[in-house]
Amino acid sequence: MRFAVLIRKQFVDNPWISYRWAPQEVLPDYGQFSNSLSEESGITGQFLGLDDGGESWLFTGYELNLFPDECEGYYLNLSAPQPCWFIMWRPEDDIERYVDAQSIEMAKAEATIAVPHRISVSYNEAGRLLDGGELVDNIPLSPEHASWLQEFVNEHYRPEPKKRHRPESFKGANRGAED
Repeated sequence: MRFAVLIRKQFVDNPWISYRWAPQEVLPDYGQFSNSLSEESGITGQFLGLDDGGESWLFTGYELNLFPDECEGYYLNLSAPQPCWFIMWRPEDDIERYVDAQSIEMAKAEATIAVPHRISVSYNEAGRLLDGGELVDNIPLSPEHASWLQEFVNEHYRPEPKKRHRPESFKGANRGAED
């Protein structure tokens, strides 16, 4: 399935920073966001608007594939109090590479722009990304997407049976034969 990510540059009243980037929503992309540039180059961002709270940007070009060997991570996400999307993003200074021509001028107002690079629904994958030093934010998973993910987990996830480990004290001493 293809998806798009809505991310906001939120203005902050803080003496050290003037804004922060925060993913807002992951949207199914049935082609309604497509343009010729996004089909050729993968991830493409476009400026949506500016208001008193900040700027909104829409990035398209995300493919989400589910894999049976990642089911434990999906299961852990679904069993959390609030299942979520995990969005890995980076501040990028190569703005022309990621932003459409109509939005370049707005994007160049700052030295970098936040570009979502990967979306996931696996708790384990998000952990691996964080361990690798990536920026990962989460946003709530809609009930429709959670049920779609639950169907996949129900079909493919088989928890490994718990193995009882005998305590060392019950294994006996490792003694040599007596003469």
